[in-house]
Formats: sequence, structure tokens, C-alpha cells
Amino acid sequence: MAVNERHIAEGYTLKSAVEKPLFRTIGEVADGMGLDAWLIGGYVRDLLLGRKSGDIDIMAVGNGIALAEGVAAALKGRTQVTVFRNFGTALVRYRNMDIEFVGARKESYRAYSRKPLVEDGTLEDDQKRRDFTINAMAVSLNKTQFGKLTDPFDGIGDLDRRIIRTPLDPDITFSDDPLRMMRAVRFATQLQFTVSDETLQAIARNKERISIVSGERVAEELHKIILSDKPSTGFLLLDETGLLELIFPELVRLKGVEMVNGVGHKDNFYHTLKVLDQLAPHSDDLWLRWAALLHDIAKPATRKFMPGQGWTFYGHNIVGTRMIPAIFRRMKLPLNEKMKYVQKLVDLHMRPIVLAEEVVTDSAVRRLLFEAGDDIDDLMTLCEADITSKNISKVRKYYQNFQLVRQKLREIDEKDAIRNFQPPVTGEEIMATFGIPPGKEVGLIKNAIKEAILDGEIGNNHPEAYALMMTKATELGLTPQKED
Repeated sequence: MAVNERHIAEGYTLKSAVEKPLFRTIGEVADGMGLDAWLIGGYVRDLLLGRKSGDIDIMAVGNGIALAEGVAAALKGRTQVTVFRNFGTALVRYRNMDIEFVGARKESYRAYSRKPLVEDGTLEDDQKRRDFTINAMAVSLNKTQFGKLTDPFDGIGDLDRRIIRTPLDPDITFSDDPLRMMRAVRFATQLQFTVSDETLQAIARNKERISIVSGERVAEELHKIILSDKPSTGFLLLDETGLLELIFPELVRLKGVEMVNGVGHKDNFYHTLKVLDQLAPHSDDLWLRWAALLHDIAKPATRKFMPGQGWTFYGHNIVGTRMIPAIFRRMKLPLNEKMKYVQKLVDLHMRPIVLAEEVVTDSAVRRLLFEAGDDIDDLMTLCEADITSKNISKVRKYYQNFQLVRQKLREIDEKDAIRNFQPPVTGEEIMATFGIPPGKEVGLIKNAIKEAILDGEIGNNHPEAYALMMTKATELGLTPQKED
């Protein structure tokens, strides 16, 4: 007897796990309407894995929208129902929970679209259309069989084996809806599961179908991979199946080691993934993780072999900063302050490393604080993750030096207030003092004050800045306005 049949035959249930007033209410409303109601998908999977889940999907054999409206009316407390009639679904918002209701359905697809043709179906039809076996399990909420698990594709067995597998032929599954290829990689990454060989090979065969999926949906799955505990798992799977070349070719170009006269450079693809993995335990900020992913993106474009020096990547931070808008635009990522934040960290990511290699001067630290502003802590976190040497003593030295840099940053920020620097003397004050319009002279004086503060020649205060303004103005042939 198959595992799933044994579970059902032995009366295997999740009754105690789903014994909650919410689920009892849904079952009671469904019974009153003569509908079969099932808790299905990710919530069941996470329940069996002992994971928290924010996704509650209810499938009704019949009218899912009517069930949603009936449940919303029966629940005590504030509820909000949003109906999507074109999709045959409804969303009930209840106590900070989103509960999605849908009628059981079967689907058919056209080659040019991942949007299915939908018709009413049975529980079996609905489970067959699910993406993976671990997401196809259903638990009854009706009174007569409350908590009964229906698992036609051995989802429990795949949870035990930690395997991602499709309920039906994976070639059909992925050709029908190519986004499922990204979802397979994403679930494997989030759950630290293995994608079955048959499923992995089907992704490779159907990879070109990803072209019909919108950039927004691909980016959504990519973000979940990036935000996982070990993002490299997903990127290695994307690379192995050929999907990465199609959705993120710039990252693939980092692969490989070139040799000249027996001298090679590190493989920047695997280095980048290690940096991302090392950053992950220290921050769950999506855009900081994007900065880690893109920090060396321009190394292929700037790679040169210099006799006597070896391999160089001069200016890769600057070139990388310029590459980012095109990458964000193509991948439908926001072209706003989030992109500018990533550009800023990519541009500055070498600076703390240089400081850690040399004697840390106050002037250099002031300039770094001035340019990084409130993002200085994120920049330091990125740079510490960027240490991937296999030389333990070298790594230890870098970390010690980084601690010195962090200490200097704190001391100078407290003393000189350089972070988010605002000049003690404004352009308006300069113009009013000398009776001049906006122009070159104002810029020269402001820049002289800024440079003197950053170099530690004067303090970041008005009296010293004002005195320097008067000195610089005299050099420029400016005289103060006489008071009336």
C-alpha cells in the first residue's frame, strides 16, 4: 500500500493541529451551505513541517466566493472581504490574517500564456493542478471528517525525504506555468530541500518558457530566494538548470577563472554567492542583499592582467554602479531610492576594505562617513561579508582591522558630526555676507569649508567655518557688505 493510502486508510488526521475556532467556523458555514471545504496548500505543508505560515488557502468544492462571504458574516469581529470574480477567488481579512477562498477547479493552458482556462472541478482535479506534491495536501474542515488529510501524491513522504517533486508530469507542469520552475527553486532554497532529478531535468528542458512570465513575477520569486537563510542554494540551482542565464546573465558572466602565465583570479560567481551567504545571518534587508549580489558585477568588464601586478579590476565599483539601472529596469525592480541605495553601497564597497588594509586616518574615516551617511553600518556589514579568503590568519586580521575602523567611525561621528553632514555656513549666508548672487565663488567657499572639515583642519562648527569663509573670500577678492 502506498504511503498516502496508508495514511488515509488508518484514519490519519491533523484534527488536533487544526482545532481552531476559525477552521471550525469555516467548516460549519460550509456544512450549512452543503459545500465540502478543505484547508489546502502551503498552510498544510508548513503545519506538517512545524513552520509558521501566513498563507491560509481554503478550497471549496463549489462556490468559493459564496463560502468566503458566508464565513465573513459568521466571524465575530471586523472582517473585510475582497472579491475577484474574474478569478473566482475571494480574500477575507480577519485579525491580521489573509484567508483566500477559491472553488475547486481544473485548468488547461495555451502555449503563449501562463493564464489558465478554468472550469469547475473536484477535489481531485484541484489537487492535480497544484505545483508540487508538498503543496497538494488537503485537510477537511467539514464536521463529519474534520481534520482528515487527503494526500494523493505522497506529499508527506516527500516532506520526509525533503524533496521537491511535481504531482504530474513535470514537463507538462512547467510548460503550462513556467513560473513554477522558479517556485521549485525557491521552495528548495527556503526549505533546504532537494529538487528531484526528474523535476530538475524538466526545468532544464523547459527553461526557455520562462520568457512568457512577467518580470515582476520572476523578481518576486528571486527576492524570496535572496531573502532565504542560504541564498546560494537557489542561485546554484538556477545556474544548473540554465534559468540564471536567461533571467540574470550578468551574474553568469562572473563565472570562470582566466589564467595568464600560470596566474589566475578567483571565480567571482562563487565568491559573490559566498558573500551573500555570509551577509544573510547579519541582515534580512532585501536591498542590502541585492548590493551583496551586485557588488562585483562589473569585474568581467574591468578585468585586466597587468605584468608585475597580476589581475586587476580597477574601477569595477564605478562601472558596476553604472550597470545597475539597466539591470533594475530589465528585471522590473524599483528605479527609486532603493536602487540608489544599492548603487551607493556598490560604489563604496571597496573603501572600508582599503581602510582595513592601511593605517586608519581620521581624515579617511571622515570622508567615508560623509559619503556613506546613515548607510555606513550597512556598508560595513557588506564589507565584512566580502572577506572570503581561505587564509584563516588573513581573515582574522581583516576582522580585527574592521573593528578598528568601526571604532574610529563611532569616535569621529560623535566628535565631528560628519554623518549626514550639513555645512555650518550655508550658501545663503555666504551670498548675504558678500552681497553676491549664486555662482562660482559661493561653490568655491562652500567646498573649501567642507574639505577643511573633512581633513580635520577646522572643526565642524560655525565660528571656525565662518573664519575660513572670510579668509577664502579675501583670496577671491570679495569684501563683506557694509551694514546700513
